[in-house]
Amino acid sequence: MSTATITPSSVDGPAVAHPPREREVPAPIPFGRILGVELRKMFDTRSGFWLMASIVIASAIATVLTVILGDRDALTFDSFAASVGSPMSILLPIIGVLAVTSEWSQRTALTTFTLVPSRRRVIGAKLVNVLVIGAVSMLIALGVGAIGNLASAAMTGNDAVWDIPAWTFAQIVLANELGMLLGFALGLLLRSSPAAIVGYFVVNLVLPGISEALASTQEWWADNAAWFDVNATRFLLFDSKLTSEEWLQLGVTSSIWILLPLAVGLALVMRSEVK
Repeated sequence: MSTATITPSSVDGPAVAHPPREREVPAPIPFGRILGVELRKMFDTRSGFWLMASIVIASAIATVLTVILGDRDALTFDSFAASVGSPMSILLPIIGVLAVTSEWSQRTALTTFTLVPSRRRVIGAKLVNVLVIGAVSMLIALGVGAIGNLASAAMTGNDAVWDIPAWTFAQIVLANELGMLLGFALGLLLRSSPAAIVGYFVVNLVLPGISEALASTQEWWADNAAWFDVNATRFLLFDSKLTSEEWLQLGVTSSIWILLPLAVGLALVMRSEVK
């Protein structure tokens, strides 16, 4: 916006209108800086730090328990991957939830959206950080499992068995990323940490049981549940190679349970009054 100023040329002379002065438009905050700030916010609090640290701690505990309690002669890399995958499927979605809801639970949303008025850029930065943390966490967890596999082989004197092909590893990472996205979408939709966490466990633990009960009594549901139940095909990513139809079913259910809540939640955040 520009304004024109009028100043007198002399004490008694006529007023002279000066040309308007253009205000310099500040450059937008670089997206990389927003990424860095949002990432640091996920680690800055005590709860955030220990939640991230719990990824390594849980992986180490699961690996040690597998070595101690498992049949060492029969242990393979797949055994350790399965043991560390269970806690990851719980911890990573919670990280996805808290990445969004912490702004409202800690009452920092007003400050965040005042400093960065473009809410889409803030949400986008949070989403990128969540996906990166998910991939890195799985690499760390499977790395700890690999160390356990080597340690188990050294104890028994057997050769270490690496029985997880690249496609299985990629599918495991994708399955956990989808879990994080589901948590992120619910967090964006509900903007409450307890509600979103409970909602995730309902979708992940309660709905599969309801779906199985329906499949046992309703033939139509038994034949078509994979088109509506996101867990029916997502769980297959952990231990089997999906067919083209199963990939299509995964895409349809992910659109229903992840993309739709994500879009609705983003629309609500864009229009809601932040207090």
